[in-house]
Amino acid sequence: MDSEHFTVGFVALGLIGGSLAKAIRHRYPDATILAFTRRRETAERALAEHIIDEACDRIGEAFSRCDYIFLCAPVEVNIACLEKIRLYLKPGCILTDVGSTKTGIHQRAAALGLDEYFIGGHPMAGSEKTGMENSQWFLIENAYYIITPSKGTPKEKTARYASFVASLKALPLVLDYREHDYITAAVSHLPHIIAAALVNLVHEKDTPAETMKTVAAGGFKDITRIASSSPDMWEQICTTNAENIISVLDAYTESLRNVRAQLAAKDGPAIHQLFEDSGQYRNSFADHSGGPLKKAYMLYCDMVDEAGGIAALATILASSGISLRNIGIVNNREFEEAVLRVEFYDEESLKKSVALLRKYRYTVYER
Repeated sequence: MDSEHFTVGFVALGLIGGSLAKAIRHRYPDATILAFTRRRETAERALAEHIIDEACDRIGEAFSRCDYIFLCAPVEVNIACLEKIRLYLKPGCILTDVGSTKTGIHQRAAALGLDEYFIGGHPMAGSEKTGMENSQWFLIENAYYIITPSKGTPKEKTARYASFVASLKALPLVLDYREHDYITAAVSHLPHIIAAALVNLVHEKDTPAETMKTVAAGGFKDITRIASSSPDMWEQICTTNAENIISVLDAYTESLRNVRAQLAAKDGPAIHQLFEDSGQYRNSFADHSGGPLKKAYMLYCDMVDEAGGIAALATILASSGISLRNIGIVNNREFEEAVLRVEFYDEESLKKSVALLRKYRYTVYER
């Protein structure tokens, strides 16, 4: 296969599928990209924006030309697609997916005799937003991209796919699919469940005047940000990885029981140790690459309450071509450093903004 001239097929073009298609188009402008989408308007938009070259009205013969096929629908839909797509796999084709759970699709692929073709994939990038309209060609840059070969996948094929992922500027990490599901249960799936449960707890326990909701902006809103993720997607993730999630949830529940006992006993040293250990371990995490929870690019800035203050800051950033994702006053600053929170779309914009605002003598705190 010519490294610059190859054909890629997509089943679905949502946030991840659209971002991958855009990344391939950006890195390999001569590649041919075709896609089947459930909604015709999505395909038409992708054609109009030159993200794809060909829109397919079904999973059919067109896919037999593909060197790579990406299944980018929800997990259970991807599994169902295997039966159709297997009829159109040419020799050497790499069939992959982008799902957050891997066991179900690997088991189905094995049952259909697709081990030679199927290599699971999970780009550790995303957003609370969904749909191709929110996709970005740089979404997977510097993000871990987990690759889970099938039992019968030739090593050279796995290496080729890892090389292709790396060429899109992601960070390939090869794992057994069972290990993948256990790891993501702990570092992605359980945190989403905890965030959703915590938000619902505050909702249920709030005062009639909704005082909890009023003061929740700030630290509470940040740590529960992922509770705003797609309920349809998370229903499928949780049901397809329930066993692993239950395992880590049981361990987490036991740790909460221990904390409760320490609180009841007013065991200050134990509580101190809890926060010391967690702080040391968290501070050891790498901060240069993506993970399963989408990184937020934010800075906090001290600002005097005066007319035009926010507008002046926004103008400074806009004059340098920096786009803001969000900006606003932090009303609850119990766990925050400053009065103004500014959020960006990417790390480069954050770094440029920090340097620029400090040049203008703003007091800036990086998140």
